[in-house]
Amino acid sequence: MTNDRKIGVAIDFSEESKKALKWAVDNLLEKEDTLFVIHVNPSEENESRSLLWSNTGSPLIPLTELRDPDVLQNYGIKFDPEVLGVLDYISKQKEVTVVGKIYWGDARDKLCEAVGALNLDCLVMGSRGLGSFKRILLGSVTAHVVANATCPITIFKEPKVH
Repeated sequence: MTNDRKIGVAIDFSEESKKALKWAVDNLLEKEDTLFVIHVNPSEENESRSLLWSNTGSPLIPLTELRDPDVLQNYGIKFDPEVLGVLDYISKQKEVTVVGKIYWGDARDKLCEAVGALNLDCLVMGSRGLGSFKRILLGSVTAHVVANATCPITIFKEPKVH
């Protein structure tokens, strides 16, 4: 029996999102799954690109292109060797297909759109653990996605050390 699950991981290159990616690798992804690495850039970073792909996001980016710092720079993403190492590992060791997808705009809305557009079976996100006051002021991406996405959402939160 083969898997054809489509698993998304939201990556903003924070420590929390990197840990969520590692959690998905260790606990969720299986042979022949497809991993969509989803990143959302704010619209202001590159207005022409955000206008070009404002509705659909970037084309799907294969892992071979995600390895190329020049390709990432064209999309406004900084090369992250730690994330690339995890993606290479899962591609080779677990035989998972890895592709990237980049959106421009509000992460809350774009992640919900990605769930539908990519027909994801599950989305994994990290939690920054904002306190209630900051969450009220800034809004919570995870809370919005959990309330509005059309697939199961897994939120990885680092346990507190006592």
